[in-house]
Amino acid sequence: MTRCDNPRVLQEILPPDTHLAFRAMRALRGHLTDAEAFATRVDEVLRPEGYRLLGAFDDGRGTEAGAVAVLGFRFATNLAWGRFCYVDDLSTLPGERGKGHATALLERVHGIAAAEGVGQVHLDSGVQPERAAAHGLYFSERYRISSYHFTRDL
Repeated sequence: MTRCDNPRVLQEILPPDTHLAFRAMRALRGHLTDAEAFATRVDEVLRPEGYRLLGAFDDGRGTEAGAVAVLGFRFATNLAWGRFCYVDDLSTLPGERGKGHATALLERVHGIAAAEGVGQVHLDSGVQPERAAAHGLYFSERYRISSYHFTRDL
């Protein structure tokens, strides 16, 4: 565990503790309704594909209370960017926003990516008005808008 500002502990969330990420992840992914189903999906489907979870925990409450913020990421390689780190999920409980948890998690994943010899971290963010604060965070962390992401339902 690593201590940061605001009594916070950052740590990777590993099985069998995946459920500790549920509350914070649900703040972003509202369709998630069951902690056990969430943990099963992460552990049995996403982790084998390289998905990893980092959590920010309130040091005063301990890890048993669950993460107050989470970041899910993976490493991948493609022809456009070579090897890169992709942030799938970054979410903070509403009452914990603005306290630096997401910044601390991004800084941690930047360090992990650099240690892996990766030169870029990528993420997508929705364009809804309620995402404006998240976009401000990404800009403050020197992210830039580098492409459009298109989706087509089938």
